[in-house]
Amino acid sequence: KTIEGIYDALKKDEKNLLNVGIKARMIELLKEGEEEAFFSKNLATIRRDAPIDFSLPSKTWQEGLNLEKVKKIFAEFEFRTLLGRLEQQLGIFVSPTNLVDGFLSGEAEKKEASAKDIDPLRLKKLFIALWLINSDMTDPKEEDIYAFGETKNIDVAEKKILDRIKEDGLERVYYEIELPLIPLIEDAEKRGILLDVDYMKKLSDDYHKKHSALEKKIYEMAGVEFNINSPKQMSEVLFEKLALSKKGIRKTAGGAISTKESELEKLKDLSPVVAEILEYRGIQKLLSTYIDNLPLLVDENKRLHTHLNQTGTTTGRMSSTEPNMQNIPARGEEGSEIRRAIIASPGYKLAAFDYSQIEMRVLAYLTDDETLIKTFREGKDIHSSVASKVFGVPEDKITKEMRRQAKVINFGIIYGMGVKALKKNLGSTLEEAEAFHNNYFEKFPKVKEYFERIKQEAHEKGYTTTYFGRRRYFPEINSHLPYIRSESERMAMNAPIQGTATADIIKLAMSHVDGKLKEQNFSKDKVRLLLQVHDELVYEVKDDKDLPDIVGAIKHAMENIVSINLPLSVNAYTGENWSEIKKV
Repeated sequence: KTIEGIYDALKKDEKNLLNVGIKARMIELLKEGEEEAFFSKNLATIRRDAPIDFSLPSKTWQEGLNLEKVKKIFAEFEFRTLLGRLEQQLGIFVSPTNLVDGFLSGEAEKKEASAKDIDPLRLKKLFIALWLINSDMTDPKEEDIYAFGETKNIDVAEKKILDRIKEDGLERVYYEIELPLIPLIEDAEKRGILLDVDYMKKLSDDYHKKHSALEKKIYEMAGVEFNINSPKQMSEVLFEKLALSKKGIRKTAGGAISTKESELEKLKDLSPVVAEILEYRGIQKLLSTYIDNLPLLVDENKRLHTHLNQTGTTTGRMSSTEPNMQNIPARGEEGSEIRRAIIASPGYKLAAFDYSQIEMRVLAYLTDDETLIKTFREGKDIHSSVASKVFGVPEDKITKEMRRQAKVINFGIIYGMGVKALKKNLGSTLEEAEAFHNNYFEKFPKVKEYFERIKQEAHEKGYTTTYFGRRRYFPEINSHLPYIRSESERMAMNAPIQGTATADIIKLAMSHVDGKLKEQNFSKDKVRLLLQVHDELVYEVKDDKDLPDIVGAIKHAMENIVSINLPLSVNAYTGENWSEIKKV
């Protein structure tokens, strides 16, 4: 009946628990978790001796409620839907989903506001502005406009929002980068991209056979049939039947041993069945997310219409949903087979353009590091160049392994990777990773100075800015909890680089390319934007004599959108499908 009663019985005789149906495994868990059990009880116990004076109010809570104060608090903490629910509870409005509930306080006012027809384009522009003002407010809603403006008047709210855009130095990002994209994105979404549905059906058959074969193999290796998708059964097979070590394996919130992918990776060397389970899960994800799902989402013309969301991330880059075309694997056999299904319309070719090492180039520019800048100006391989510096050998003596390690360090530095994460990605010892880390910053002191300055600015201001002025806020940067503070610092170090490269530059490229194509009188029938994927733009281009000129125009436009002291480089590819495109 009580925690104490359980442990008293357990300590007297374990059979007491067995006799009432508690299994041996649960008894072991009870033994292991005694301290945690009593600590949890302490946390859950209501303290009745707290020194609180309390008396029932003379009015009901509805009578004593100051709705204006509630509105202010809800707006301050960005509780977007609670006010509508509260007002419904009070009987003020009919529907809690009315978008302007937040700052109306009577039935007559509600009718007045509802009758006012607000231009959807105007709202979309204000959503973008709000998101630029507060990077954490992804996918803003109409109530957020009124909450920010502290008004129910759209004109007043709009003026306050645009004044703030000017005050925060966001005019260039808003007017030159974000707003010109609105019609381009709408056109791309409406047009959609052609899917080879017949090919996907064949791919589905092949992968379901692979999946079934793996399932049988796992049963044979485990010596028992079980539900591979059940974390509970998976845990029992791995940690009880196969007796794999639990050391270093995390637990779930409920206290069970975790069997998620990151934890299974730790067990790969302990049993060959783990690698098969991971492959099984990988195929299952491909089937459910892409191979079986994408054909269900096409229109009558077999085209997919992904939603390209301008305001969907805190970093500034675009996101893709319904379906997410940005997450289709770019490398490996599986990714290649899925991309093979994305095809050009009859009479057209797919043309893809991606920036070469854009984040490393941005790092070189922002840090003003002479070695990095010189490498890009001379058209050399950046990873070999860095390896030469870090390992202290001539570039012609750099081995593949040295280049790989330099590449890991380069991208690790960009993403604020610490020594432990570097160790994991290098496949080295902690001492080796620390030596690599320290040696990198010794050889590239301007990079170290830059990151230290960015961290300091983030602590002082609460945000970082990209080259173009886009802000990203870090509300936890001064947290008293070290792991939260260090995570915010890591993101702050990366934000100006990633934001400049995969948000500002690629978005500028979209509108700049559109302008150059119009200048050269290439119609939408000749060339049309289909997708934006991180640092890549995908177009559909008419397969005729103008194809080389159009490809050249897009490549040139992307390489010349910003004037900095090192070149931007774009790789161009064309082909019948997204997998088999060839570099031109």
